[in-house]
Amino acid sequence: MYQSILEHIILPIGDFFNKSSYINQLKYWRNVDAYSEDDLNKLQSDNLSNVLTYTLKQVPFYKELGIELDTPELNLKNFPIIDKFTIREQSDKLISKEYSKKDLISYSSSGSSGVQTTVYMTKKEQSIIRGILTHWWEWSGYKVGEPIVQTGITPDRSFLKSIKDRLFNTIYLNAFSHTQTQLEATCKKLQEKPNKYFLAGYASSINLLATYAINNRYKIYLNGIISLGDKLFHHYKKNITNAFSSKVYDTYGSNEGFMIAAQDDLEAYYILSPHVYIEILDDDGNEVEDGVMGNIVVTRLDCFSMPLIRYKIGDLGIKLPLEKYPKNRKYNYPLLQQVVGRETDIVVLPNNTKLVVHSFTGVFEYIAEIEQFKVIQEDLSGITIEYIKSSTFKETAIDRAILQLRKHITDQKFYINFKEVDNILPTKSGKPQIIESRLKK
Repeated sequence: MYQSILEHIILPIGDFFNKSSYINQLKYWRNVDAYSEDDLNKLQSDNLSNVLTYTLKQVPFYKELGIELDTPELNLKNFPIIDKFTIREQSDKLISKEYSKKDLISYSSSGSSGVQTTVYMTKKEQSIIRGILTHWWEWSGYKVGEPIVQTGITPDRSFLKSIKDRLFNTIYLNAFSHTQTQLEATCKKLQEKPNKYFLAGYASSINLLATYAINNRYKIYLNGIISLGDKLFHHYKKNITNAFSSKVYDTYGSNEGFMIAAQDDLEAYYILSPHVYIEILDDDGNEVEDGVMGNIVVTRLDCFSMPLIRYKIGDLGIKLPLEKYPKNRKYNYPLLQQVVGRETDIVVLPNNTKLVVHSFTGVFEYIAEIEQFKVIQEDLSGITIEYIKSSTFKETAIDRAILQLRKHITDQKFYINFKEVDNILPTKSGKPQIIESRLKK
């Protein structure tokens, strides 16, 4: 009953006053799930044509390229491949002339690459990604309003976020730093009410919770687990499944507004083709065959305020060859065989508190004076943070970073050193490494 009231009365009222369209987007994507393969292909082609045509007319960065459109799929190859540094350097030129930056919603993220970017979108475009995310959660069996534990890096919940948490029956778990006290309290709560909660959050955070549950012999039964934000490694998945006696549904996207693919009934990932166009390319920008690993390059098909065309996201991936598609798959979306990423290392404090990648990105995303960073841990006595200055760098940026980090690293004997460098080498996937743990395993 509550879920029905929430979806049909409360959320539509919220959309009306917020001038958003979250609930309409949620319903839209439910319908798209039933489309045939031909319908999905046509919808993607139409959306691609629309966004490319609009982009060349209205977006200065792309308009200056002088590209002529004929067949969108073919001419897409004439667009340059952009990356996080392009977004940083060309931010103003990437925004459509029809919009003013001050009227758009900003999303700042250093993500798992350690390179901060800021993108902009309208409330409708924001509603699209929120609707998709919730719909992906529904693939796990979750229904809007059901009890869910969510991990994230916004521990200080604003008034509106607190209202949202109450409406969505959400217990928000601070993933910034995982203390033994926090892990114990969460496991006790989940154990006391078996088969009541869903769990959604960063794969590394959920794995830490699962490890604690196993080591302390908690018997926990969840309704479903949704992994997001970082790489769900095989040993993570096995650990989480054993700890919580529930299936894990992995999702793949980025904070730049791309909801790329998610799991449901298959190990492969369903690509949300009406929302994104995916290319898998070699290092020279040539498309590789399905089944062959390459660089993931994405184009968002429903964002016009700041269209990102051929964005190299920083991961390697493999498309599933058509001949390997299961005959009775649940949806007709195309399939991504695998997202290849590097393992997200963890910083360990002397009291065994663990900091994941988002513990640091949650700080540095608000410090634009630092263009890129990398955390190195040699031993349990401290960390060294290598950093590259931005053009607006001031020494106070280091002090602000330390101040924020010390809110979670309270042991003053645990040193936090900063070291300016000219270059931070990427991993084999082409993605700069944010944490390098040199602790002996």
